Amino acid sequence: MDFKRLEKNLCDNIYEAQLKLGYDKREMSFNYMSASLKHLIGSDVNEEVLLAFANEVENRLGRLTFRPIKNGFCITIPAEGTEYVHNSSDDRSFMENLVSAVSGHCSTEPLLELFRSASPDVVIKEINNEEFRYLAYFPDSVPDEYYYCISEEEEIDGSIHASYHRFIREDYEEFGF
Repeated sequence: MDFKRLEKNLCDNIYEAQLKLGYDKREMSFNYMSASLKHLIGSDVNEEVLLAFANEVENRLGRLTFRPIKNGFCITIPAEGTEYVHNSSDDRSFMENLVSAVSGHCSTEPLLELFRSASPDVVIKEINNEEFRYLAYFPDSVPDEYYYCISEEEEIDGSIHASYHRFIREDYEEFGF
């Protein structure tokens, strides 16, 4: 069983949370739906599979723990795992720039320009559904493999603030946005 994609996704989620909330050397927990876990590892997931995953990543992320939640599992990463991610040398400049832009209450066009500057191959589509206005993703997975759904909210002063939700491709397709 190949756990590389799940490990990368978990590390990406840890890093994104650290950018948004700050790094404070503590454990973190993430809820994963069973369908998402299945997409990430390519097979059905149960506690036995998650224990195999925990054994494979223990030398990097520490001893993960799991608990069932409705339609999935909560995965808890100990402080040593969040520290590993914090100190990782992976190039995450796109995520850093994205979180910085959104936390600065940028409007939609600068956010879309950030995607364009990250790769000439970015796909940006206006989807304009009830939840999101745009979809942005990188077909060659550079700088990352995620699908970003961008929404707009009007601020009290009338300005527009852009925000995003990030999905793996399979989850995006299943949601049918």
